[in-house]
Amino acid sequence: MTYEQMPDEWKDWLALTPIERFRESEKLFAQYLAMGGSLDPDPDPTSPFYDEETSGAGAAYGRPGLRVLRRGAV
Repeated sequence: MTYEQMPDEWKDWLALTPIERFRESEKLFAQYLAMGGSLDPDPDPTSPFYDEETSGAGAAYGRPGLRVLRRGAV
């Protein structure tokens, strides 16, 4: 696909600087988490590290767990 064939939304994204893209990605990721998205990977029963006891169905109240993300230097 050439640049001319790309949708306008893609062209707008490519026109952003790397830091602008990063900031937009942060907004999208925050929205994903606010809508109930999870950072937990899907369980893989074929993995040698799979533990059925620790691979629960999630939070007892039906919502995904929340994790605090640190901002700033460590």
